[in-house]
Amino acid sequence: MEFPRKKTAAAATTKQAGDAAEERALAHLADSGLRLLARNYRTPGRGGGEIDLVMRDRDGTLVFVEVRRRASSAFGGAAGSVGGVKQRRIVFAARHYLARLAQQPPCRFDVVALEAGRIEWLQAAFDAG
Repeated sequence: MEFPRKKTAAAATTKQAGDAAEERALAHLADSGLRLLARNYRTPGRGGGEIDLVMRDRDGTLVFVEVRRRASSAFGGAAGSVGGVKQRRIVFAARHYLARLAQQPPCRFDVVALEAGRIEWLQAAFDAG
């Protein structure tokens, strides 16, 4: 019989750090003229995807944003942690989000990397291809 794991202080701290990174990324993007449409958009069911931030750029482009935080650049750093599997899940969730819209706006996939106190915004970091 398997028992559910108890949440530890470290898990709560990791969640809080992730939430703080997302807040910082959101503020950075909003200061650059993007408008928040949705936060933590998830597809229904297991095995789907999640998009940290769905935003609209000034030119009307729909921007799907993945926020990544790392303490250091070891092992490829924050931006390098958005690999192929993660990209496919984000694209899957984006397609789900777009299916709800009457018209398909131009879209792009951005990554906001927070690492060692720095923030880096990678526009069009990957595509749906």
